[in-house]
Amino acid sequence: MSRTLPKAQSEFFKQRTRNQMEYYMGAKLIEVGVNPKIATYRWAVTEKGSQEEWTYSAYWGDSRKQLEQEEAQAEGE
Repeated sequence: MSRTLPKAQSEFFKQRTRNQMEYYMGAKLIEVGVNPKIATYRWAVTEKGSQEEWTYSAYWGDSRKQLEQEEAQAEGE
C-alpha cells in the first residue's frame, strides 16, 4: 500500500496518514482472511523531489519467514 505526500506537510497530517494506512492495511488483511496480528509490517519512504512516497507492506506465511531470514542475514553481515 503506497501514498504520496508533500515533504512539507505538517507532522500532524503525516502521523494521521500513517495511522490511516495502518488501519486500512489491517482491514485489507481481514478481508483476504489473514489475521493482522500474525503479520509482520515494514515501512519504506522514498523521496521524489518535493514529495515522499510512503509504502506500508505486510508479510505473513512464507513471505514473513523469508523476510525474517533476510533480515537476520543482513544483521549478521
